[in-house]
Amino acid sequence: MGRIISVANQKGGVGKTTTAINLSACLAEAGKKVLVIDMDPQGNTTSGLGIDKDSAENTIYEVILREIGIKEAIVKEAFENLDIIPSNVNLAGAEIELIGVEDREYVLKNSLAQIKNKYDFIILDCPPSLSMLTVNAMTASNTVIVPIQCEYYALEGLTQLIHTINLVKKKLNPKLELEGVVFTMYDSRTNLSLQVVENVKDNLKQPIYKTIIPRNIRLAEAPSHGLPINIYDSKSSGAESYRLLAEEVIHRKK
Repeated sequence: MGRIISVANQKGGVGKTTTAINLSACLAEAGKKVLVIDMDPQGNTTSGLGIDKDSAENTIYEVILREIGIKEAIVKEAFENLDIIPSNVNLAGAEIELIGVEDREYVLKNSLAQIKNKYDFIILDCPPSLSMLTVNAMTASNTVIVPIQCEYYALEGLTQLIHTINLVKKKLNPKLELEGVVFTMYDSRTNLSLQVVENVKDNLKQPIYKTIIPRNIRLAEAPSHGLPINIYDSKSSGAESYRLLAEEVIHRKK
């Protein structure tokens, strides 16, 4: 049965979408069958995997509104072993349209029940907010991966996110766990990056991945080419790091 993982942080610009794209691609490269679902109205995961978000007709928005079945929204084999359900700006309206819908927190979970056995991993790229879309993703997930940028305010907002995860666990999804924190945009030339990592490790009683994602120019370039890093520049430090992260995710103790 597929493991469903939300990649979430309500702060923008922390490498959340970069992690969703490249973790998914490296899991697929390792021979796992993967579905990535773009839950962000900005649609950056969609375009980062080479799909034109503006012309995508069957998206996660139509699935959430129950206009189409989830199978109709899947774009098969965007890359080998990697399927995607795209998103675009229409998804921003889902918040309002879900008001008054019965069991609205479970819409995504109920849809995923039809297909989760077909995949080893389903990765959900959440929007940078603690919205109904994020709650839907967490309600459907087994675990949450939290990317944290190696910068001074890294811990700010993390407490709120962990509070939200605990709230979803208590009220909606008792099996939800924090999969782990992953450090992104690490700059080995600065003491600050190292201090942030040490600070979070000292203060956060949560699982932390050993793999640290470096600040890497090739990682930043890859989305504009619609390619994950392991295909755009297979030998780059960014590609190597996401391969290591994928291995850690695969071998995480159940």
